[in-house]
Amino acid sequence: MRFLNLTRRVEIGANCYSLETAGKRIVLDCGMHPRLEGTEGLPEIEALEDDSVDAILLSHAHQDHIGSIPVLMRRQSRAPLFATDATRQIGDVMLHNSVNVMMRMREEKGIASYPMFTHREVEGVIKRCQPVPLRQRWSFDGERLGAREEAPLSFEFFDAGHILGSAGVLIRSEGRSFFYTGDVNFTDQTIARGARFPEEPLDVLLMETTRGDSPLPAGFSRACEEARFGEAIRQALERGGAVLIPVFALGKTQELLAMFASMQARGVLPPGVPVYIGGLSTKLTELYDKLACQSPRQHPELPLLEAVAPFVVGGPDLDSLPIKGGRIYAFTSGMMTENTLSNIFASRFISDPANSLFFVGYADPASPGGVIRTGQPGDLIQLDSRRPAQKRECALDVFDFSAHASRESIRAWVNQVKPKKIVLSHGDPAAIDWFRDTLSTDLPGSEVIVPTPGEAVEL
Repeated sequence: MRFLNLTRRVEIGANCYSLETAGKRIVLDCGMHPRLEGTEGLPEIEALEDDSVDAILLSHAHQDHIGSIPVLMRRQSRAPLFATDATRQIGDVMLHNSVNVMMRMREEKGIASYPMFTHREVEGVIKRCQPVPLRQRWSFDGERLGAREEAPLSFEFFDAGHILGSAGVLIRSEGRSFFYTGDVNFTDQTIARGARFPEEPLDVLLMETTRGDSPLPAGFSRACEEARFGEAIRQALERGGAVLIPVFALGKTQELLAMFASMQARGVLPPGVPVYIGGLSTKLTELYDKLACQSPRQHPELPLLEAVAPFVVGGPDLDSLPIKGGRIYAFTSGMMTENTLSNIFASRFISDPANSLFFVGYADPASPGGVIRTGQPGDLIQLDSRRPAQKRECALDVFDFSAHASRESIRAWVNQVKPKKIVLSHGDPAAIDWFRDTLSTDLPGSEVIVPTPGEAVEL
C-alpha cells in the first residue's frame, strides 16, 4: 500500500488522499478549502497523472470533501465515482451552489479562475456517481459482492454519524484492511445517529483529528447542552431580543430545526416562534425530509420543514428584512464568511445589546466567526474587508453541538480496533499532536504517521 496526502497543508482544508494497492489507485474525497480562494483552495491533484486513477470514493457531501470533484474528474475521465445515495443527492445541490458562488465571486472580486467548473460538469459528475448502500461489499468495477465471495480488492461503506449520507470506507486488499473514517461522530445527534464502525482489528487506519485539542468538559452531555441552549434562547426572546445563529447549511441547519421542533413540543419555546433560514438550507432540508426513511437517522417520522415552518430568506431579501425581537435567524455560513447571509445580517445585528449571537459549531480561528467568538463585548469586529469595523455589543455564547467525534470517543474506538498503522489527517497541528502523542502511548506496537502533504508513504 502506498499513501499520498494531497491536502496542501496540515490542517482542516481541502481533503484529498490517494491510496495505491493491489495494482489500483484509489482517491478518497476531493474537497475545496473553506477559506482559501482560487486555485489555492484546491488539493494537489496535479500530483496525479491524468487518467491514472481507477476509482474515487466520497465519504460525505461537505464542501471540504467534495468541492473539487469536478476538477479532479475532468482529469480522471475514466474513473468511476462511488458514494452513498444521500451523498450523491446532497452533493448535486452543493456543487451547483458552488458554481453560483464562484460566478458571483468572479464578478465581485475579479478572481479569473472562477468558476473552476460549470453546471454542465456538475451534471456529468452526478451522472457518473454510482450510489452504494451501507454495509455491502462492492468491487471497484461497481459490482456487488456476496458475503462469502472472494475478491482481491473491495470496499464497504459504514455509517459515520456525521451528517446524512456520511460514511467511513473499509477497503479490503489482498488480505489487508484499510479504513478511512472521513468525518465521524460516535454520539447520537438530534437527527444524525452515532457512527456504526467496524469493531474488528484493522491493519491501517486513516482518521480525522478535528477535536484533538478540545477535551470534553467534566460531566458534559449533549442532552444537558441542548437544555442549556433552549434556556438561552428562551431567555433571549423573553427579553425582547432577537437571536442570530450562524450555521452550516448542510447538517447543522437540520439539527437545529429538529431541536426547535422538540423545544416547541416541550414548551421550552413558544409554538410558532418565527425561524428564518436561507435558500440553500431549505433545499438541503427538503432532501433530509425526502430521505428520512431511506437513510440512517433519528426521528425519521419528523418532517423538519413542516414541523418548524421556517421563513426562507434569499440574499436580496436581507437589506429589507427587519430585525425584530422574538425571532430566530439561523443563517449560513457557520464561520460567518464574508458575503454570506450570517455575515451580512450580523452587520446590522451585533451592535444592539438586546440581541444574542449563539455559535453552535466549528469556526476557523481566522474567520470572522472565529474572531468574534473569542473577543470581548465592545471589541471592534471586522466582519467584511469592504466595510468599517463594528463594535460588538450583543450577548454571545458558544454551544457544543459538534458533528465531529470527541477526542475521547475516537481514542476509545481506536484502542478497540488496534490498527498496526495509524495515519492522522483532518486536524490543526495541535489536534494532530495530541492524537499522535496519546495513541503512541496507548498502542506502543502501532506506528502513528503524520503524512507530509505531497510526500508518498509506504504502508
